[in-house]
Amino acid sequence: MSTVAYQPDYAVPPGSVLTEHLEAKGLTQAAFARLCGRSPKMISEIITGKAPVEPTTALQFEKVLGMKAVIWLGIERDYRLHLAKQLEAEQLAGLLEWAKEFPLATLRKAGIVPKGRTNENTVSHLLQFFGVASAKAWDVKYARLETSFRHSPSFKSKAKNVATWIRMGEIQTYTVHTGSYDRDLFNKNLHQVRSLTQSTSNGTLRKVKSLCAQAGVNVVFAPSLPSVPISGAAYWLGRSRPVIQLSGRHKTDDHFWFTLFHEAAHILFDVKKEYHIDIDVGSNINDKETKANKWASDFLVSPTDWRSFVASNQFTVSTIRSFCSAEGIAPGIVVGRLQHEKHLGWNELNHLKFKIDSLLHELSSVNMEPVLD
Repeated sequence: MSTVAYQPDYAVPPGSVLTEHLEAKGLTQAAFARLCGRSPKMISEIITGKAPVEPTTALQFEKVLGMKAVIWLGIERDYRLHLAKQLEAEQLAGLLEWAKEFPLATLRKAGIVPKGRTNENTVSHLLQFFGVASAKAWDVKYARLETSFRHSPSFKSKAKNVATWIRMGEIQTYTVHTGSYDRDLFNKNLHQVRSLTQSTSNGTLRKVKSLCAQAGVNVVFAPSLPSVPISGAAYWLGRSRPVIQLSGRHKTDDHFWFTLFHEAAHILFDVKKEYHIDIDVGSNINDKETKANKWASDFLVSPTDWRSFVASNQFTVSTIRSFCSAEGIAPGIVVGRLQHEKHLGWNELNHLKFKIDSLLHELSSVNMEPVLD
């Protein structure tokens, strides 16, 4: 049976304890000050709470009153902490509207913030989840995230939802050990990852995660949040920890693998200080996204081979399987690309795609540290 520590919402001021001791011994403040070798003003300020009980003072109190210095210091510590919590509660109350801009329903469901009405406790847990002490610190931490929406103004208002999704990935990276980032090794291991696109067995995505981790790249998974259609993101925590974060939003292998290699391109070629977020809206396309798209397409399928295949205009189950066997990739990837380039309708040959729902749990090892009410 678990127990919960009693945490009273009050603290006894050291001055009150001191006053009781002086009354019990029949000492005036002035007389007590002389015995301690301190000024009456100092003792008066401790009694009124204007001055703290410091270690030297606590040792003097111990000698004159007989109560251990460590007890005096403990009373002082508890009292000052209580005052700080009261002040913090007032500050948090001013952040209630700010907190409501986050996807609180999702965070409550995940056990990240307490269930019930939004209050100071909600704000406190929200800040703890993001690893910041204030809304201002949150703004500083995620300032560069805001810049990623300059090409997609319609989603700028959803920046806090995106930040929440990003944070779910960040937390996972702290539980995964990776080596130092090695660009050449990452590029080499991506070829092995490419060969895994043909696999549908359990353990496939764990292998993907391991191959990337060998090169210092964290691959993490977090389901996309409501109203924010994110497929993936690439970013760096500091300048030494690259992260590829995937949502598996479309649930099929063609989207999943293309997104993985698209984000890998950002890690390989783009600057470390930026977030690259793959939001499923055309207005978010820019030169870097176009470059990442092309690299991913060319990496998955040889451009020369693709042109020859498309020129044949023979897109049947057998021709697609034969082409994919020669290329060493999954049929779903080719079907998805044919659909994207309008060689096939969106409803054609979808049975060649693989549903990845059963594999996605292999990428998720996140512990959000659920709150305790």
